[in-house]
Amino acid sequence: MAARGSRWSRGCFISPPAWCRTVIYWIRQQLGLDPPHRTPTRTIYVANHFPLYGHFVQQKFPDNRIVSSKYTVWNFIPKNLFEQFRRIANFYFLVIFLVQLMIDTPTSPFTSGLPLFFVIIVTAIKQGYEDWLRHKADNEVNNTPVYVIRSGGLVQTRSQNIRVGDIVRIGKDQTFPADLLLLSTDRENGICYVTTASLDGETNLKTHQAVPEIAKLQTVRQLDTLRAVINCHQPEPDLYRFIGRITIRGKADEIVKPLGPENLLLRGASLKNTNEIFGVAVYTGMDAKIVLNYKRKSQKRSSVEKSMNTFLIVFLEILVIEAIISTILKYIWWYEASYNERTVLEKNSSRILTGISDFLAFMVLYNYIIPISLYVTVEMQKFLGSFFIVWDLDLYHEATNQRAQVNTSDLNEELGQVEYVFTDKTGTLTENEMKFRECSINGVKYKYINGSLIPEGMNQEVEESRQIFTMEEEMFLKAISLCHTVHISDFEETQRPNLRHVIAEPSKVQYYASSPDEKALVEAAKKIGVTFAGSDEKSIFLKTFGKTERYKLLDVLEFDADRRRMSVIVETPKGEMIMFTKGAESSILPVAKSGAVSLMSAHVDELAMKGLRTLCVACKFLTRQEYNDIEARLLTARTSLHQREQQVSDVFTFIEKDLHLLGISGIEDKLQDKVPETIEALKLAGIKIWVLTGDKQETAISVSLSSGHFHRAMNILKLTDQKSDSECAEQLRRLDRRIKADHVIQHGLVVDGISLTIALRGHEELFMEISKNCSAVLCCRMAPLQKAKVVRLLKTSPGKPITLAIGDGANDVSMILEANIGIGIMGKEGRQAVRNSDYAIARFRFLAKLLFVHGHFYYIRISHLVQYFFYKNVCFITPQFLYQFYCLFSQQTLYDGAYLTLYNICFTSLPILMYSLFEQDVHPSVLQSKPALYKEISRNEVLSLKRFLYWTLLGFCHAFIFFFGSYLLRRDDTSMMGNGQTSGEWTFGSLVFTVMLITVTLKLGIETHYWTWINHFVTWGSIIFYFAFSLLYGGILWPFLQSQQTYCVFIHLLSSASAWLGIVVIVVACLFPDILRKVFWRHTQPTLAQRSQLTEANSGITCMESICCYSNGETACSPLRRILDQVMGRCNSLRVSRSWSDSDPCYTNDRSILTLSSMDGPSYASGV
Repeated sequence: MAARGSRWSRGCFISPPAWCRTVIYWIRQQLGLDPPHRTPTRTIYVANHFPLYGHFVQQKFPDNRIVSSKYTVWNFIPKNLFEQFRRIANFYFLVIFLVQLMIDTPTSPFTSGLPLFFVIIVTAIKQGYEDWLRHKADNEVNNTPVYVIRSGGLVQTRSQNIRVGDIVRIGKDQTFPADLLLLSTDRENGICYVTTASLDGETNLKTHQAVPEIAKLQTVRQLDTLRAVINCHQPEPDLYRFIGRITIRGKADEIVKPLGPENLLLRGASLKNTNEIFGVAVYTGMDAKIVLNYKRKSQKRSSVEKSMNTFLIVFLEILVIEAIISTILKYIWWYEASYNERTVLEKNSSRILTGISDFLAFMVLYNYIIPISLYVTVEMQKFLGSFFIVWDLDLYHEATNQRAQVNTSDLNEELGQVEYVFTDKTGTLTENEMKFRECSINGVKYKYINGSLIPEGMNQEVEESRQIFTMEEEMFLKAISLCHTVHISDFEETQRPNLRHVIAEPSKVQYYASSPDEKALVEAAKKIGVTFAGSDEKSIFLKTFGKTERYKLLDVLEFDADRRRMSVIVETPKGEMIMFTKGAESSILPVAKSGAVSLMSAHVDELAMKGLRTLCVACKFLTRQEYNDIEARLLTARTSLHQREQQVSDVFTFIEKDLHLLGISGIEDKLQDKVPETIEALKLAGIKIWVLTGDKQETAISVSLSSGHFHRAMNILKLTDQKSDSECAEQLRRLDRRIKADHVIQHGLVVDGISLTIALRGHEELFMEISKNCSAVLCCRMAPLQKAKVVRLLKTSPGKPITLAIGDGANDVSMILEANIGIGIMGKEGRQAVRNSDYAIARFRFLAKLLFVHGHFYYIRISHLVQYFFYKNVCFITPQFLYQFYCLFSQQTLYDGAYLTLYNICFTSLPILMYSLFEQDVHPSVLQSKPALYKEISRNEVLSLKRFLYWTLLGFCHAFIFFFGSYLLRRDDTSMMGNGQTSGEWTFGSLVFTVMLITVTLKLGIETHYWTWINHFVTWGSIIFYFAFSLLYGGILWPFLQSQQTYCVFIHLLSSASAWLGIVVIVVACLFPDILRKVFWRHTQPTLAQRSQLTEANSGITCMESICCYSNGETACSPLRRILDQVMGRCNSLRVSRSWSDSDPCYTNDRSILTLSSMDGPSYASGV
């Protein structure tokens, strides 16, 4: 029995009851640990006509609600508090507040609780408002009216009520409310046109097609009788991937058809050129592809934020050390008077517990050395400062009406720390505007001039007059006119009664294409005489030298990144079956078996050396038996639900072999404006540039030379065509020896994708050493993941350099996400790069100002903000520590609780915030014309350990002067009052606090170079506010305060002439040495920035300019300046103005070429 009981007991724990498992499963689902559907595929019954047999179990899918908000009414408070207290600073102050509640501490819990409460409330309001806006946007989308087929009729409902399987009706120009499988359109062929500008930014029309067997069902009644089942994969983020099949159940048999991306209408896209369509909902709500793409990217952290966290840890250590010292000295210097009788509880208490209590009390007393408002101020500075990028007219592109975008403000200061720039070539350095320039047909080279093909060496006038083309030439032109994904403009599609109308007017044809290369080829063929006149699901129409031709479209072998080619299979008007193939030379030449292959391979290299983009065109004649075999293989692969892509790829590879090479096209992609000047400026700033492109080696080298990435005097090293690991290792060692032997010469490195893969497999360190010793690196034939791997390799290398990746296409997204800073170019390859980037600009040349001006300002501002915050808190709390030596470490506070609470929140917050928004240490035009200034602040120089120690020690020095200056002032004269009243500890504390507040405020004024009226208002206003608050707070007996220890103290302090004199003397004693130090270093070892300040207005620097200048050039100290002008003869208000107005030509939408100048003479980057 015991054994049975034992087994029974074990069985209970191993196999819980069924109801228990059900509850656990439900809880896991509610917590999101188990998704509602676990199978790899989903089964959808069209119009929700479910089978009638009993064992059917319906799959559960989410409704069509979009939820982009983080909070609800019920979880906002707990969830927001949890997120905020995950920050170490907030959690630390919460612990301090709880300690104040639990033990007897020298300060009131309100002194820590109110600042913490303020920070939490401000952050919660900001996040709550942002989430309310998200709720508002969600409700607007979810309540959009839509029409669905239910119970045999068309019913209007809300978008959020759409269920998977519902048939939805969409009208012209409407947006698809869910991912729909196209069933039918108002056209008999089942074709509709869609624009996906809101998804990927492509404005061209995309063609989608319904399954032919269902396309004929065009009415509500017909569709309601449809009995079909869709099997497809579960939702995934890839917008261009969809695998499924549809089974149509008829009276006699079942029809199975494959489904692909051409059948899927994505949520967010819009219907064009079609009156109405019907589609069945496949992915709804949070399963829609657009929603899956909008998930948050991984959080990037700036170097300044990392330094700030390090400084916080250092100050926490200082806090603990001060608390330990105070606790030890309290017991060493403990003196108990004979009349101070301890209670029984005190006598029996443990010394260890008492010591711990005292240690916590000192921690509370000194905890204000940690700036609680630092995080809030930094967040506000980053958020508000990001608008300056958006508002900058120099980053506005008139031609496209595009401003710069800021997708994240967390990395503003990182723009001033970039060491490596990784850039794409096509569309980033170039315009991505393709022009057909040259070609090679059957081994003969041609130039394209004024709509004619001119053979090399032929007279242009004679060639333009010819009317006869050879068979090879005609086949080449037909191939590029048939093998493409080009569409005719939507206006012509809707206006023409038939295709012959367009054929009759070929000059009116306008083309739209997702690939600019294809558009350039089709337009060139049209001008030569072979016009693509349109297509439908079964035919392609050409007008060949005035003759109308109809080609039957048999199949399309779509382009993919692995094959790098596409093909179409057509039947000619003569009944011949031909497959035309077009793609990169690396994918066509290896499978070409006939034609002038060797000769045209040489022509490929020649065209590439001219900087032209090359495409190879080939063909293959098929027999009827071969085509039937191909059709069967394709149908089997395309209807497979498992590994469909691999099976289709294998069939494509089987078909695309033994090709006849027809010719090669050369397309020009010209450089964007000012690309060479921008690259040269980046180099002068000490930034190394890597070009990562998918183009072939010769084309990439040509563009690198023309753009200035490589220069003619540079020694070009190559790591290409490596086949084995040993061969690659030997080549790397050879390159390393050559670099060390010719260390004076600049080197450029060229690497191809295959060699890079081998080099990174076992020789990563040697490759990195060679790369870092090269001035420029070009990586060609790169796959998107290889781009990201290269960026990751540099980013994680020793020294952790700051990397920036910039690109315009979907193939650049991986490296944009991988780099410390990702920048998207608003180009012609969609908006995927822009959506996934941290910043977006319209042209590559805007990168110079984004880094040199905005990056410099953001870094300087936030660096000084962080250092100043720690400095002013050291000044604030160190007198508290020193005061304990004079009160036997009795934990008596030096300041009143109100001042402890308001110091960081009110008295000193606005001046540093305004400084961090408007400070400009050097004129923007000087920063842009002298890139060497960027190098001076690299490697986090302003936030280095040396600078941090300087500011910290300065804070301790000023704090000693505050305390001991005030102590000496009243040392032998405790009255210090004109009326004979004695001054107490609160008077002494008020004096120290007053001197400290004025000093730290004026110290910020000394550091300010660019004064606006806002800076003046908050600087002097903060001091005035302090005096006004102190007079009101200490001059009235407030009924809600239990005790008012500083009543009339401040009024009596200000009535003393010696107190006023002491304030002036102590403030001057603090700041005058600092001013002398700055003047000495400025004149003996000026930094590049200081020398630039001296040369901004051609000569000199105005007297006290950093304190007195207004934004309009006038100063508040004009009388003093006139006196100095007369006495010294060197200070002339007309010679220098540290301010500039909107009329300054450097502040307008300057389109001039960058003027670069070096800094003459030696520079000294002094530590502080």
